Amino acid sequence: MSKARGIAVSALLIVGLATAGYIYWNGEQKPAVKYKTAKIERGTVTQGVTATGTINPVITVQVGSQVSGIIQALYADFNSVVKAGQVVAQIDPVPFQTRVTEMEASLQNTLGNLARARADLALQKLNFDRAKALFEQQLNAQQDVDNTRTAYETAQANVLVAEAQVKQARAQLDTARVNLEYTTIHSPVNGIVISRNVDVGQTVAASFQTPVLFTVAKDLTKMQVDTNVSESDIGGITSGKPATFVVDAYANQTFTGTILQVRNAPITVQNVVTYNVVIGVDNTDLRLRPGMTANVSIIVARRDDVLKVPNQALRFKPALARAGEKAGGPSATAGGRRDGGGQGGSSEGRGRDGAEGKPKPKVWLRGLQGEPSPVEVKTGITDGAFSELVEGALKDGDEVIIGVDVPKGPHGSSLPPGFGSQPTQRPSTGTPRGM
Repeated sequence: MSKARGIAVSALLIVGLATAGYIYWNGEQKPAVKYKTAKIERGTVTQGVTATGTINPVITVQVGSQVSGIIQALYADFNSVVKAGQVVAQIDPVPFQTRVTEMEASLQNTLGNLARARADLALQKLNFDRAKALFEQQLNAQQDVDNTRTAYETAQANVLVAEAQVKQARAQLDTARVNLEYTTIHSPVNGIVISRNVDVGQTVAASFQTPVLFTVAKDLTKMQVDTNVSESDIGGITSGKPATFVVDAYANQTFTGTILQVRNAPITVQNVVTYNVVIGVDNTDLRLRPGMTANVSIIVARRDDVLKVPNQALRFKPALARAGEKAGGPSATAGGRRDGGGQGGSSEGRGRDGAEGKPKPKVWLRGLQGEPSPVEVKTGITDGAFSELVEGALKDGDEVIIGVDVPKGPHGSSLPPGFGSQPTQRPSTGTPRGM
């Protein structure tokens, strides 16, 4: 009996130890909380405004035609370097030369009429003088004197009309000659042709609107970025501030520029008000081309040698960690972090001012017992990753909590049971084929 009793007791002990071991190794265990921290450091915080713009030449001149006609020849093409006064196109001059010849003949005709009118005036003056002399000698009647006076005055008027006709003919001849000169198109500035809109044999009509033959950029070594900034961000942007931008053609290179002008004319599109900001850029190497899209970052404010607090620390809330713990598993905190049951889920953790109910910026330090301890802070500008620390009981080197980690379980996963396990082959419950 004693031997059997000993065997039974030993068996019970072995079963108890096995059960305790199984529960210890495989039972549910609440994972310990481990906080992720980051140090408060000194450095530079830069706040900027981003926008999209287009690269354009500073001065662009459209070369047009003041007369209508057929393009006879082109002396410039895309990317041609031209000088001021250089011939870039020729319109067929034959119709205009014919017009000049016609106006020259018309002028000769009016000059002949003027000479005849002057000769007639001289004759009428002699007749008038002779009639007056005979009347003084009482050899003719008063009517003869009146007739010769009228003829003389008419001759004077005819001379004036002929002189006016001569001036008109000269003006028409000058117009014809100017139009003939306009058939030769010259470049008004030194620059490079960035657009050609006509071909040889094409007819251009300048009756209602001046046709654009070429577009000439005066200087491609000086470019500008025209970008639109929303009204909510325009307040911190002024002339003289630096700006940077990138273009798709050189994705790994950052170009720099300076704000030249913030234009006051509003641009309203679908009730969104923006303002045109012009950024000057040095393009000595001619890498930037007109029309490129630029992703611009304008520096609004900069603080050097200031304490920087990570924005993750400002977003961390222990209350979210405790809520995740109560839900039975890890929970993501603000900023995409996993929570595993942090401490300190009090009203202080919610960062509210009980008197006014307004959010108060807070960061959390690890206390003496490892629990989160809040510290009220005041922040300034931010660059998206760090914020300037203006006020608060923090110093360089302090470690602030930015999140929590849950240690991995025995199977290498920090997820609750049933999440992330390998799928098992389930038996088929469908109806066999042919049934």
